[in-house]
Amino acid sequence: MALDPHQIVGEELLPILKKVEAGERLSREDGILLCTTPNLTAVGYMANIVRERKHGGKTYFVRNQHINYTNICNKFCKFCSFYAKKGGPAPYQMTLEEVKHRLEWHRDVALTEIHMVGGINPRLPYSYYLDLVRTVKEARPGVHVKAFTAVEIVEIARQGKVTVDQCLADLIEAGLDSLPGGGIEILSDRVHAELFGKKLNGEEWKMVARAAAKLGLKQYATMLYGHIETDEERVDHLIQLRELQDETGHFLTMTPLSFHPEATELSDLAGPTGDDDLRNIAVCRLMLDNFDHIKSFWIMNTVPITQMSLWYGADDADGLVHEYEITYKSGEFGNKSQSLTYENMVRMIEEAGRIPVERDSLYREITPEELNATIRPKLSPLPMATA
Repeated sequence: MALDPHQIVGEELLPILKKVEAGERLSREDGILLCTTPNLTAVGYMANIVRERKHGGKTYFVRNQHINYTNICNKFCKFCSFYAKKGGPAPYQMTLEEVKHRLEWHRDVALTEIHMVGGINPRLPYSYYLDLVRTVKEARPGVHVKAFTAVEIVEIARQGKVTVDQCLADLIEAGLDSLPGGGIEILSDRVHAELFGKKLNGEEWKMVARAAAKLGLKQYATMLYGHIETDEERVDHLIQLRELQDETGHFLTMTPLSFHPEATELSDLAGPTGDDDLRNIAVCRLMLDNFDHIKSFWIMNTVPITQMSLWYGADDADGLVHEYEITYKSGEFGNKSQSLTYENMVRMIEEAGRIPVERDSLYREITPEELNATIRPKLSPLPMATA
């Protein structure tokens, strides 16, 4: 006998369930209750209603490669293990030839997206960033270049002595296709002042987002959780994103990012739990009614939690990745190879009972035949998907 949905959520969450079933927008108070209720199963159940209403059983993924062009940074964020510092990663700054070489590492892999971010390195001139984008486009014709967080965009504009609008226009002309999330972590003045005061504040971050939207540049959104933020600040972050999306409509997806304290100035904090990861994905899905997609970043969440998340609101499992340098395990600063094969990605999604769907960076569904005809015309044909 099937369970009554009202029994699953219980009396406390029943008003939220009714809103979810009716497709109504949730309030700040609803969001805080979702963050604090011990009934995680109910939160996931409701998030799955929204997820399946939008996407059914489909789970999207992309063939991507990450390139972090420098780890030299003058922002000194307390939550960061990436930037070069004493006892941590050695400083580096990639030349354009080194970027080409990095792209050649995976020449035999069909890729549709190159994701590039880096530290705020005051030594890099304006021309470097334009040439960086051009280099990627020349080395991998046809790929989508997703690059530069808002804080990087402001630094690039400063180096070029141009406005943010002009900077974005120049980068688009060079081949920039979209902006990643990041750069603000969480929209809280309190957390900003305590953890990353040298970076953009919330209003400055929104200014860059509005400039990108005005130029037709799509953007991704993120939230870093699990450090010193409160439940109220998490919900406020989501509401501010929701309001900005109402205004611009240019965000493609939301990725909740779990904070890993290893090798940071906050190393005394506990690491993320399964409850943290699943709850934040589910709450994002429920609060962000105007975002089409919620992503589980499997490198931070782990493969098993990502599989679970596909029933807690997530409809995107990110991509194959091929090296990720932003989050290091303590004492393993050289261990950067983190990737899934195409077959393993498909298997991961199928094992969770979902339908794997390959996408491009703008969430258009693509087939192996289309990929063979465009991104990898000189390589051997790809195997057909099993799903």
